[in-house]
Amino acid sequence: MLFTTEFLADVFDDCKGAVQDGIEINEVITDSRRQSHKSLFIPLVGESFDGHDFLKGAFDNGAVAILWAKDRELPEFLPAGFPVFYVDDTLEGLQLLAREYRKRINPTVIGITGSNGKTTTKDLVGTVTGSYYRTHRTKGNLNNHIGVPLTILSMPPQTEVLVLEMGMSGFGEIELLSKIAEPDYAVITNIGESHIEYLGSREGIAQAKSEILAGLKSDGRLFIDGDEALLSPLKQREDVIGCGFQPHNQITADHIRMYSDKTTFQFNGQIAYELNMLGEHNVKNALFAIAIANQLGIPEQYIKSSLSDLELTGMRFEFMSGRNHSTIINDAYNASPTSMKASINVVQQLAGYQRKVLVLGDIFELGEQASALHRQVAAAINQEIDVLFTVGSNAREISDAKQNELRLVQHFDSLDDLTTALLPLLEDGTLVLLKASRGMKLETMLKDIAKQ
Repeated sequence: MLFTTEFLADVFDDCKGAVQDGIEINEVITDSRRQSHKSLFIPLVGESFDGHDFLKGAFDNGAVAILWAKDRELPEFLPAGFPVFYVDDTLEGLQLLAREYRKRINPTVIGITGSNGKTTTKDLVGTVTGSYYRTHRTKGNLNNHIGVPLTILSMPPQTEVLVLEMGMSGFGEIELLSKIAEPDYAVITNIGESHIEYLGSREGIAQAKSEILAGLKSDGRLFIDGDEALLSPLKQREDVIGCGFQPHNQITADHIRMYSDKTTFQFNGQIAYELNMLGEHNVKNALFAIAIANQLGIPEQYIKSSLSDLELTGMRFEFMSGRNHSTIINDAYNASPTSMKASINVVQQLAGYQRKVLVLGDIFELGEQASALHRQVAAAINQEIDVLFTVGSNAREISDAKQNELRLVQHFDSLDDLTTALLPLLEDGTLVLLKASRGMKLETMLKDIAKQ
């Protein structure tokens, strides 16, 4: 049980029905099609749908109470005592309920934002804290103005640590999420180019990410990418801790070594850690997890064990067996110029492969800077790469720039044509990286190139 209708009546005093009967609410849903058991249904309104129209489905599927917009007529089929809580706006009601439920449970809240690495850092932090405390964290990437409240409202009452990923596409969105969550600890993983089309510049992105301070507790701590110059103004605050590779940071990593299946490093030049992920960018993400774990008093052995045995959200640098004993790295969940360059850099450093193939697609939401930023990706590709295949209108910039530098470079107009050209290259000793924005759907290639 999350709470009862009596708790809801305390939050929403304009109500009717048997709200004082203490009816138990086990979950909060916004999808009327979902089978539920004693749920609160919150009908959201979008550009092309109105959840209020689907109340009957929610009722038939197990809803025992509803939030309801005051300007909508209540259907007659509802039983007389059915609990109804009236609000001016159901989305705002969802967000208010999440804020009040967070206060009721009162876990230690960790909010994570940034252009790249949010989900990986969320998984790192959640795994480490979960080794010692009862931890609830964002599933998938439910990180927006709807996903964050729903994540909070799916938190079991016994939760001790709540780890929330916070995403955005414009100004004001992180501020809203931070005020809902009121984090005790917050993280800005980095400043890249994601959503630059809407925010205008990396400076604008830094400003938007810094909104996470809006709801930070007065005694809270913000951990930032201390190597990022655009975040340097934040370092003047006493509650801000820089993490990175440069020696001026309070928390640093050095002696970084990458192997075929892990990366090792030293934390603050003292404690050696092993991370079952590849790449310096993931070492920095691990610094955030270790730093927060230290703040929470988690013993060193728990931290070490967690970092060496992580389970990450899918399609993020996920090693898979390919056809004919080849190796596929499925990193197709999403991409920015920064994350694409980081993934390419890891592939270039990996030893033990006779052929390295990059399959790269378009990076979205770059606006007028799209061509220039794709060419920056091309500049990160060196002679360690044997084959470069690209697909998409802007990704052509990458292949055009490398046309005379690699053994085989080719641009394709469709994934089917690219797949056909890739299949003969799949053999023992071949490593293939799939990387693009989510909308390119590179993962659909796996049905043809992954081991069946």
